[in-house]
Amino acid sequence: MKKLLFVLIMSGTISIVLANPLLTKYKTLHGTIPFNSIENKHYLPAFKEAMKIHLAEVDKIVQNKQKPTFENTIVALERAGSLLNQVSSPFYNLLSAETSDELQSIAEQISPLMSEHSNTISLNEKLFARVREVYEMRDKLKLNVEDSRLLQKTYDGFADNGANLSDADKEKYKVLSKDLSMLTLQFGQNVLKETNKWSMLITNKDLLSGLPQDVLDMLALNAKNAGKEGWMLNLKATTYIPFMKYAENRDLRRELYTAYSTRGMNGGENDNRLIIQNIVNKRLEIAKLLGHKSFADKVLVHRMAENKENVYKLLDDLLAAYQPYAIKDVEAVQEYADSKGAYFKIQPWDWSFYSEKLKDEKYAVNDELLRPYFELENVKKGVFGLATKLFGIQFFKNNEIQKYHPEVDVYEVKDRNGKFLSVLYTDFHPRDGKRPGAWMSEYKGQWKEGKKDSRPHITIVMNFTRPTESKPALLTYDEVTTFLHEFGHALHGMLTDCTYESLSGTSVYRDFVELPSQLMENWASQKEFLDDFAVHYQTGEKIPVELIQKIKDSENFNSAYLCLRQLNFGYIDMAWHTIEEPFYGDVIAKEVEVMKKTQLLPYVNNTGICPSFSHIFSGGYAAGYYSYKWAEVLDADAFSLFAEKSIFDSATAKSYYENILKRGGTEHPMLLYKRFRGQEPTIDALLKRNGVL
Repeated sequence: MKKLLFVLIMSGTISIVLANPLLTKYKTLHGTIPFNSIENKHYLPAFKEAMKIHLAEVDKIVQNKQKPTFENTIVALERAGSLLNQVSSPFYNLLSAETSDELQSIAEQISPLMSEHSNTISLNEKLFARVREVYEMRDKLKLNVEDSRLLQKTYDGFADNGANLSDADKEKYKVLSKDLSMLTLQFGQNVLKETNKWSMLITNKDLLSGLPQDVLDMLALNAKNAGKEGWMLNLKATTYIPFMKYAENRDLRRELYTAYSTRGMNGGENDNRLIIQNIVNKRLEIAKLLGHKSFADKVLVHRMAENKENVYKLLDDLLAAYQPYAIKDVEAVQEYADSKGAYFKIQPWDWSFYSEKLKDEKYAVNDELLRPYFELENVKKGVFGLATKLFGIQFFKNNEIQKYHPEVDVYEVKDRNGKFLSVLYTDFHPRDGKRPGAWMSEYKGQWKEGKKDSRPHITIVMNFTRPTESKPALLTYDEVTTFLHEFGHALHGMLTDCTYESLSGTSVYRDFVELPSQLMENWASQKEFLDDFAVHYQTGEKIPVELIQKIKDSENFNSAYLCLRQLNFGYIDMAWHTIEEPFYGDVIAKEVEVMKKTQLLPYVNNTGICPSFSHIFSGGYAAGYYSYKWAEVLDADAFSLFAEKSIFDSATAKSYYENILKRGGTEHPMLLYKRFRGQEPTIDALLKRNGVL
């Protein structure tokens, strides 16, 4: 703190710091963010000041007269920028979880500044010279495993961001990266705006035939919140998904599907098609500038898959294994629809409706039958209790810790001995200011310095079914698995035990990061787990054994169809990011061409996936969407070890905790996985789980 104060005084900005809560050391419990004191007006000046301080810290490293060492260069660089992290973490998290027009406007100002700031550091020749000097003598330094990993990651970070380029190419890189940051930001904002702007008020209840009462109550609440009477449809997942499953009115299903599937391609200021062209072309130009044929070649160097050939092998192997079964899935739903008098070829807006009815008829299980047993508060107890059983951690709600929205809950997480491990924020329900989907993030990473172990602050954000005026929040089974998924990410973030923040928690290869999340989903259908919390919200009756068996029996229903859907996304992603020449064609036409090999339902003209495909165009999964299937192979293989012994087996849980969750990105993920599992994974466990072997 003394060093920081010295820098502030020298730069003449002490008054700015004292007036801005983002720039002061937080005096809250565990150093949590003082949300109540932060206003939108604080962000821009805080970013500018924190960037100045970060550059001063970097300059101190550059001006060091001593010979470059691991400590005075690599570790010093790792520790630099802590104030900027403190400023940026609440901003970017709220930009996703509780945004506003004002916040988005600030983001548009900050994005180019941050891009330029990042480039100023990564393209600093004197700084890179010091890093390179340490890197070139790495074999003589006798570094431990984590130090070696940090050195490699630091060097690669410079090399991958243009440090080896000529002066002229460095300038090109600066412009390209700044443009790209603005484009990806705009893409995501456009998807949110397109999702929020569409709604339809229904005043004739007969049009909503087939919808369960819980869904009707939710739609009525939507209307009431909008100051209307009736039932309000929108494109948020909590409305869209149940409506497509249960609404008997085929015309309304088609209208909703069309609205959902044309987001970002309606013309006007929110149209993303030209933005997609610009994003993929700028990514390609950056990749070529750095000596790669395609953007995928650039990205996959630092993935478990290693190259695009291995990605395509995974996708192609799964396609060959699952496609015959997926075709049978579609045929079965078509036959069922025909038997119910649907004298037409099943269209995308029919799929959920008829497949849900077939599933219900075949297994006598559906969302509305299960919802009463999945009251949100009970599900929280169950999910938290699972972590207690496996890892001995405990959760204590603390209402004194400040939060960014009244609906957020905050927990102190401690180990079995009462030692503090993490802060956890949970945010479950949709709002206009929240982007669609579900995600885990962090407000503060974990790191160690000397005897200090600075523990992480983690957040999980969802868009789950809201309570109505007559019922508490009752989750669908899919929402329960989504909770487990994001909680798996949270465990990865909360239980980390690393020295360096850039290697801690979820700072791992993109195709490894989904293992902890997808692994947790396996518990969702386990009787021993469900018995702990799944009780009827009115009667207190435990979920019946026969209902649990129906869940298990139905687990593989349409699993091949769903696999091909994921493969479709993976192929689309790879198609955009393996281009070796700039693309100036029709975005939707390219998408349609790529989809032919995985297409199971008829294509609907003038609809598209890409214009709202945030994962790859604004969410960090570019050339990485395959990682969901890659991690699914890992999670099936990993859970088979629990299944062999016991789903609560303490020895297996301890090995998983010690070798995966604690280690972050301190070693290559395959080494960590083999240390836990005793072997490399194969696709056999996944095929067996899905009944495809």
